[in-house]
Amino acid sequence: MRLTPIICAIGCLLGLAGPALSADAAAAPDGRPMVKVDPRAQYKVVYDIHSAGTAAGISKGLYYARGLIEAYGKQGVEPAQLDIHLVLHGDAAQFLLIDETYQNVVNDPFAVNLNAKITQDLLNLGVSVEICHSVMRAKGWTPADVLPGVTIVHDGYTRLIKLQNDGYAYIGGF
Repeated sequence: MRLTPIICAIGCLLGLAGPALSADAAAAPDGRPMVKVDPRAQYKVVYDIHSAGTAAGISKGLYYARGLIEAYGKQGVEPAQLDIHLVLHGDAAQFLLIDETYQNVVNDPFAVNLNAKITQDLLNLGVSVEICHSVMRAKGWTPADVLPGVTIVHDGYTRLIKLQNDGYAYIGGF
């Protein structure tokens, strides 16, 4: 006789089944358990945003960072509980430029940097939006070329490493 199924059944009856039965779980629409975050906790996140990829006409990294804040909000987490840093470097740094400089970068005298609004929205929610000074220097940009409220960091890589060493969850791929 195999004891494993019996031990598992007893464990489930005693409430030892793990996350599916924990207080932070809720029922999914089909009745299966759904694990949620702790609405009382603090969360530290750093986004590595380095590509010129876009979604809905704006930087994918900025777009998905805004989506993360909304996802936490749906689970009862307020923006003040989130400590989020967005480190833009490489090709993505262009998304943090004022319109005049952005127009030169994209070679379109009529272009408007659609990222300016979401950047300001994120700053208003307490997100730290950061641009790599090494990229700025390589491209000939000055602090006056950068959107107001954006923090200038020495370089993207050392900033990402420092934040990860400080316990920030890393989200990359943008």
